[in-house]
Amino acid sequence: MGKIIQNRFPNSPAPCRIFSAVIKAIWILSAVFALAAGVTDLRWRRIPNWLTIPAIPGAIAMHGIAAGWPGAKLSLLGTAVGLGLLLPFVLIRSLGAGDWKLVGALGAFFGTQRLITVLFLTLLINGFIALCMVIWKRRLGQTMRNLGRMTVAILSLHRPAGELTLDNPEAVKVPFGVAAAIAVLLYTSHQAWGAF
Repeated sequence: MGKIIQNRFPNSPAPCRIFSAVIKAIWILSAVFALAAGVTDLRWRRIPNWLTIPAIPGAIAMHGIAAGWPGAKLSLLGTAVGLGLLLPFVLIRSLGAGDWKLVGALGAFFGTQRLITVLFLTLLINGFIALCMVIWKRRLGQTMRNLGRMTVAILSLHRPAGELTLDNPEAVKVPFGVAAAIAVLLYTSHQAWGAF
């Protein structure tokens, strides 16, 4: 996005400073947003609409302020990619709608390329948390059988059985928002402040 600003204002340092300040504000707000989502998901096992839905137009507007239409378009595309990638998991009930909207909002903050990195990091953290929870609850064998049944159902283009979805009250549920919050905090601290 820095190239967009340089192309629009090739000889002026002031817009570059404004751009830098707005981008830093986007990093900070994305971290605050993800942290709030993680806390609500951990505490109440849900990520509310009042948090996720306003974040999308807010992030798009900030990118628009920073880089005009190209910045807003990058943010819109990130939203679409985030929502599109995870929609199948929402439809088979292996991911909640709040988690889905969270990733859409993260796409608005990060754009497509950065979202893919953050989402990959989130999935690694989420997998680690899930493994720890499964081992702690001594359900490794049952979880492996369930994963096999779910894989067969998906590959045969059938919806997984109810006991394999979020609807099962006995299922071990990992708070996706917590993993996303950790991933975003790691990513933004590295990108904005070079902490790692």
